[in-house]
Order: sequence, then C-alpha cells, then structure tokens
Amino acid sequence: MAEAPALSVRNLEVRYGAVPAVRNLSLDVGKGEIVGLIGPNGAGKSTTLHAIMGLVPARSGTVSLDGSSVLGRPPEAIAHRGMALVPEGRRIYADFTVEENLRLGLAARRGRYGKNVLAGAYELFPVLREFRRRQAGVLSGGQQQQLAIARALVAQPDVLLLDEPSLGLAPALVDDVFAALADIREGGFAVLLVEQRAQRTVALADRTHVLSNGELRLTLGPDDAGDTQKMVAAYFS
Repeated sequence: MAEAPALSVRNLEVRYGAVPAVRNLSLDVGKGEIVGLIGPNGAGKSTTLHAIMGLVPARSGTVSLDGSSVLGRPPEAIAHRGMALVPEGRRIYADFTVEENLRLGLAARRGRYGKNVLAGAYELFPVLREFRRRQAGVLSGGQQQQLAIARALVAQPDVLLLDEPSLGLAPALVDDVFAALADIREGGFAVLLVEQRAQRTVALADRTHVLSNGELRLTLGPDDAGDTQKMVAAYFS
C-alpha cells in the first residue's frame, strides 16, 4: 500500500460569516516535498494555513496528518501531533535571547527525536549560533525570519507550514531563505509554502497550486517557472 501523505487536505471550506474564504480545496504534501500555494492578495492562502493548523474553524472537509484526522482539534493538539506554523510577521519573542526562543520550540517536541536539534538549527542557520545570546529583537528582519523558521524546526514537525517567509526581506536574504527551504526538504520535512514570490516558489517547489477567490485554479511544476504566459495566467485565471 502506498505511504499516506504527510499532509492531506480534502474539500476544505472556510467561511467568514456568509462569505466563503476557501472553497472545496484539496491538496497533498508528501514527506520530503515542498508544495507551493500562490495567488493574489485576498485569495485565501493564509486562511488555508490557519484552517489546517486549527486557528480558524473549517465549515467542512478533512485535514489528515500522517493518515490521522486533525480537523477540529485545537492548535496545540495539532502541534503536538506533528505540525508547525511559521506565521507571517515572524512573531518571535523580542526580549528573549535567540537561544531562549529556540528552547521555546523544544516545548512542542514529542520526545521521539535525538538530543541535537538545537545543533541542527544552528547548522542550518549559522548566524543564529553567532548571535545565540543576543536578544532576538535586535536581529535584522532576515535573521528574525531565520529564527522563526528554526524555532519551528526544533520541534521536529512532520509538516511545516510557512506563511510568506520572504516578506519584507532584502534580495540576498530572500536567497538565504529559499536555500534553507531546499535544505529543509532534503531533511525529509513536508513543507506547505505560501509565498508572494511566485516565480521563485514555482521553481523551488515540487508543485505549486494557484489559489484565486478561495479556489484552486491551476497547478504548476518547476519547469513552468520560466513560462511567462503561464505565470501571468496563474494570477488571472
């Protein structure tokens, strides 16, 4: 029997009052895959992540983590089952040191991994080791984004949800974030990536879904990143 996807979403529907925000959305993310989710502002991308993580209620559909349903569970229970969200805006603890922020991530671990997770985070983001005793609030925006991702990873989730990790970063730091995402995939994590940088996302991801008005309209592969017509169509489909 084929291995179940790390994350499977089927026919997800989310409403804000009478207004549909996400409609009939289905996607899978396998272990060691990056799946992109792109689309215009207001398309429902962040709402999709929040519904998967249990932060907003879904009206209908299913969300399964390693084959087990998590829809309707509280966010902390979903985190304990093996999912982590890096939200837009990072939301680090500015008055805590870098290492204190990372140790907060350890609280969500499920006790079945080795003891070297902090060392792994520092290996992925060497600047965090250098600044581990500094208050997180004095870091640059790019360094804070690296910290937010590392804090999620030390919990060793099976599924990592990322909401706009390159938002507001200088081009060189965007390169660092996308390089780190490739390394994270190599580590066997399943990644669902919401991003504003459509072309880079399509080039990186195993597949990228285009969301418009709460519905999936199109799926693109890495070879489509250089196809200008397809990329334009993705936002006007």
